Amino acid sequence: MTGEVIEGGAGNRLNFPHYPPEVTRLVAVEPEPNLRALAEERASETSLPLEMREARAERLPFPDASFDAAVVYLTLCSIADPHAALAELHRVLRPGGQLRFFEHVQARSPAMRRVQRALDATVWPRLMGGCHTGRDTQTASTAAGFTLTTVDRFDFPTTRIPMPAGTHILGTAVRSDYGGTP
Repeated sequence: MTGEVIEGGAGNRLNFPHYPPEVTRLVAVEPEPNLRALAEERASETSLPLEMREARAERLPFPDASFDAAVVYLTLCSIADPHAALAELHRVLRPGGQLRFFEHVQARSPAMRRVQRALDATVWPRLMGGCHTGRDTQTASTAAGFTLTTVDRFDFPTTRIPMPAGTHILGTAVRSDYGGTP
């Protein structure tokens, strides 16, 4: 990952130390004031040129084609409209821009998907900061105009008892209206 990067839903800054030195600018978007304050306190711990912004991923305050890459990390589960957020990330990426993601997603088994739907419709979002266990991030990404380039689907943590938020995907996608090589 190189160039100018936007991280949607930066949370409390845990990703900042993991960005490579080839990142020339990192804009971290976080709407929640307490998490944003934690991130701002720790921003000095990184050598990255970092800018914290108060904004929602569904309405990013940046012009079209502003960034080379975008990152979402355990964020899309708690965004009110993940489809709008992905469309916005697509909009602010330059042609050939890359989306990197790590999210918990809809379970593989029909039985666990039923559990996820029941939890998401009742207590889980209220208890877990708006988190929804059963979102289909992979389909939402392609619907927003991304072409998936890598997707690894796995259970995390590995347990004997299935967990409602245990199925994860890790991957990359590219802005699909780009005709060149990502």
